[in-house]
Amino acid sequence: MRQQRFRNSAGFTILEMLFVVLILGVLFAVSVPMTGNALQDMRVTGSAQSISNAVSVTKMRAAANFTKSRLMADLSGGTFTLQTWDKTATSWVSDSGTTNLATDVAFGFGSLDAPPPNTQGVTIFQAPACLDDDGTAIGNSACIIFNSRGVPIDDTGTPIATDALYVKNATAVYGVTVSATGLIRLWHANPTAGATWTQQ
Repeated sequence: MRQQRFRNSAGFTILEMLFVVLILGVLFAVSVPMTGNALQDMRVTGSAQSISNAVSVTKMRAAANFTKSRLMADLSGGTFTLQTWDKTATSWVSDSGTTNLATDVAFGFGSLDAPPPNTQGVTIFQAPACLDDDGTAIGNSACIIFNSRGVPIDDTGTPIATDALYVKNATAVYGVTVSATGLIRLWHANPTAGATWTQQ
């Protein structure tokens, strides 16, 4: 009777333990790259959505203040800022803090050579450079400007239909485009899979 009790309370064998450790190792090895790719996707998607939201706020801010507003992107620094034109001081004033792109995300469109359909014609490019208060182009910048009616304009006040900001990382490119009517759209392309743009 006593011998039977010891037999029933025996633990796991070394072989069983090694088998469990092997299975856990395989699961870990499979999940780590998948988790890394998911994090990269979340970062670039989040940055693109932040820019799209900021463009929408810029458009609303122009209408609310009866002046022009712009989203100023620092292409090399990986930041963007909402600014409003102060009619009294005749200068651009920042309405919010500077927002940084996520880690490993930068402005650009990588190897893509065509913009989303019906947005910029045949050539892909970032929005025109921003001008400082004296009218001088600010290096490595791009601006999307709205007038008080919510129409995208260039620095001379002329309506423009080709504004866009693009962000990229190792896995994807996103574009935020603004049409002549002020319609803001978010696009996605995977450069390694045919580079076809899809609207989000």
